[in-house]
Amino acid sequence: MKKSIVLLPGDGIGPEVTRAAAAVLRECAHEFSHQFEMHEFPIGGAAIDATGTPLPAETLDACRKADAVFLGAVGGAKWDSLPVGKRPESGLLELRKGLGLYVNVRPVKVLEPLRGISPLKPERLGDLDIEIVRELAGGMYFGERGSVTEKGEERAWDTESYSTREIERIATFAFSRAEARSRRLCSVDKANVLSSSQLWRRTVTAMSTVYRYVKLEHMYVDNAAMQLTLKPTQFDVILSSNMFGDILSDAAAALVGSIGLVPSASFGSGAPLFEPIHGSAPQLVGKDAANPIGSILSATMMLRDAFGLSLEAEWVEQSLLRVLGGGYRTPDIAEAGQRAVGGSVFTELLREEMLRSLEHAERYGWGV
Repeated sequence: MKKSIVLLPGDGIGPEVTRAAAAVLRECAHEFSHQFEMHEFPIGGAAIDATGTPLPAETLDACRKADAVFLGAVGGAKWDSLPVGKRPESGLLELRKGLGLYVNVRPVKVLEPLRGISPLKPERLGDLDIEIVRELAGGMYFGERGSVTEKGEERAWDTESYSTREIERIATFAFSRAEARSRRLCSVDKANVLSSSQLWRRTVTAMSTVYRYVKLEHMYVDNAAMQLTLKPTQFDVILSSNMFGDILSDAAAALVGSIGLVPSASFGSGAPLFEPIHGSAPQLVGKDAANPIGSILSATMMLRDAFGLSLEAEWVEQSLLRVLGGGYRTPDIAEAGQRAVGGSVFTELLREEMLRSLEHAERYGWGV
């Protein structure tokens, strides 16, 4: 298989975790006889420093021509004083728009060796395995906004707006995702006070007649946030608007013990985008302390969901579990008695385990 991949390392620890994902992808290409052509381009603060804009035309053009895009992280205090629209995060929003991405999927799954770092009691954590399907191209993040000063007082606004078509296309994706899992879908809104949420609920309900084998439940966003803490295993696939999904998915990441463990994928009409959900964490730059697991799992999502390479994805994921089972941890998730290592060392340990498992493929119950 031959695929082109654009790497967007970005800012802060973005380049560090991107190197980890790229190393895993190169190992897969080498061992399974694929050709992954990877090229780096600037985005975010790095792009602002180099070109004066958070998303250079060259970067967007390369992403549009690629089979998949991998992003590290964007942002940092260095650029916080810039106005909205000129900050590093604006480059990411424009990239999503430029690639026609309207679906974001964030799997939140407990990794068995890391069960002990969850803040939840074992009986509440259970076998946590949920997916949050977030609308990515509409809502308040892309709605009309502005500010005005009247009689010495400033007033600002951001508009939450959705059309039936926008809701239908994200709901179609969520229903299909639920069909392939346990056929349970929870749609999250705030229909008791928001007109946009009332349209959301009506539209999703109407679509449920097409997906008769999926059990649909509606939940207000505040209740959903509470239930994620009280009993997260009641959920399987969660469907939400852009802003609600942004908040819920970050909150859900805490259930597995660290935001550094959670991957994500975005889909639409253009090349899919894969990225860990953590920020740029500039305080960790140069310390080799960044956790690469979210980045590595984002790479396996690329293998499975973009390229259809399930065997390769499983190879990486099972190797990762064995490294964690051996007691190796990055500093952010290390507990007493465990071996804390830097992110680059952890990635190398993973590569070694991947190669070791090829020599004992039969023992691990799969073939190459």
